[in-house]
Amino acid sequence: MAKTPEKKVKDMCIEILKDFRAYYFFPVMGGYGRSGIPDIIVCYRGQFIAVECKAGFNKTTPLQDKELAAISTAGGITLVIREDTIELLQQELRRIKHA
Repeated sequence: MAKTPEKKVKDMCIEILKDFRAYYFFPVMGGYGRSGIPDIIVCYRGQFIAVECKAGFNKTTPLQDKELAAISTAGGITLVIREDTIELLQQELRRIKHA
C-alpha cells in the first residue's frame, strides 16, 4: 500500500523523534476521543510538544486550531509540520536539548 503524503510527513517526524530519543505517541481517535487532537504527542526533556502533520498546502481545521491554542495557552509547544518545514521540529528539539 502506498503511503499518503501526510503519512510521509509523520514518518519523517518519527525519524527525528527517534534520533532525539523523545517519548511520543499517536493519540487514538475513536468514539470516546476528542476531535482536533494533534497527530503526535511528544515529551522531550520535560517539555510537552504537540505536532500536527499536514501535507502540501493542507491547512489545520478550526477544531485543530482550537486544540493547538489550548495546548499553547497551557504552556505546551505546538508545531504544524509539512514536508517543507520538517526542520522546525529539529530546531525545536535542539533548542530544548541545549536550554
